[in-house]
Amino acid sequence: MTQRTIRFGVIGCGLMGKEFASAAARWCHLTDVNFIPVITAVCDANPDAIGWFKQAVPSVEKTFTDYRDLLADPDIDAVYCAVPHNLHAQLYVDIIRSGKHLLGEKPFGIDREANADIQKAIAENPEVLVRCSSEFPFFPGALQIAKWVEEGRFGKIIEVEAGFWHSSDLDPQKPINWKRRIATNGEYGCMGDLGMHVLHLPMRFGWKPANVRSLLSQIIEERPDGKGGTAPCETWDNAILACEVQTKDQAFPMLLSTKRIAPGHANTWFIRIQGTAFSAEFTTKNPKQLAWLPYEAGGKQAWHVMDVPYKSAYGTITGGIFEFGFSDSILQMWAAFCDEIANGTGRMLQPFHCATPEEAEFSHRLFTAALESNRTGGTIPL
Repeated sequence: MTQRTIRFGVIGCGLMGKEFASAAARWCHLTDVNFIPVITAVCDANPDAIGWFKQAVPSVEKTFTDYRDLLADPDIDAVYCAVPHNLHAQLYVDIIRSGKHLLGEKPFGIDREANADIQKAIAENPEVLVRCSSEFPFFPGALQIAKWVEEGRFGKIIEVEAGFWHSSDLDPQKPINWKRRIATNGEYGCMGDLGMHVLHLPMRFGWKPANVRSLLSQIIEERPDGKGGTAPCETWDNAILACEVQTKDQAFPMLLSTKRIAPGHANTWFIRIQGTAFSAEFTTKNPKQLAWLPYEAGGKQAWHVMDVPYKSAYGTITGGIFEFGFSDSILQMWAAFCDEIANGTGRMLQPFHCATPEEAEFSHRLFTAALESNRTGGTIPL
């Protein structure tokens, strides 16, 4: 099979930039795909961050400390950008205007105004493919739930719950970083940092909140500043958003939660859907396990639980008996982005695409309303 080579530049050589490089190095893990990413250039304002790429990624030919120099390179087709939220508007807009396809990190702007600037650039450059990073819905269990929703299995929806929780911030001695500062992370706090993961599937199902009542928590108020003192934590640690969803034929409550301090959880993503005819739930805490409950009037109510086969959106060399993990979900997400570049949105090898700018834009509407709800104590319409 002839494969189209997509030449990538990486802007932001931190943790997630390295994860993309690792996914590109594992491309042989995929079967029957007609595209392959090759990272040819990287950029970071900190020259020390570039060192790992020069050592670990042989395809890297060029390194930059100014992202404008990377965008001026005609030998780059697409960019992955992973930088703090306050830099999204300027960098994403410049990337889009350069004509290079973009996979950017959430939340696509530090606030709603910044997101509007990005949306304007997208509208002015329709030939550029722009998508938002969100890998967890590519787990096989999540894809199976998406298929059940598409098939209309659930009957009348009773309620939905989705969340993304981790616990590393439970340690009060963890040094402060950019995610705890409004200037770099934004007022959304944990919502902007984690929320697109939570909203990805509900948005894809057409379940947009009509209103929101929020409960936002700031649990640890200061942290070590790395200089022998302490610094105030300015952003929200945890958020619980109680929403009402109104579709063309039904209404139901939906509870969304993003938590940096959830004792015992290390990056746990989950979704639970309860319906009158069918219920299902999946969590990455048990990544090989899927639970569902079919129901007929007068029948028994019994949960079924089984190990999910390793059956992903794109075929792999891995046997079905093995366990799917985080690095696999990133590889699948990247395959979806490259598929859409190579084959076009309507001709992808499989139909589940990455999170869209429109889905990211709605997340800003929701998070802005959640901030207002927290200030006023009321339920805010969207």
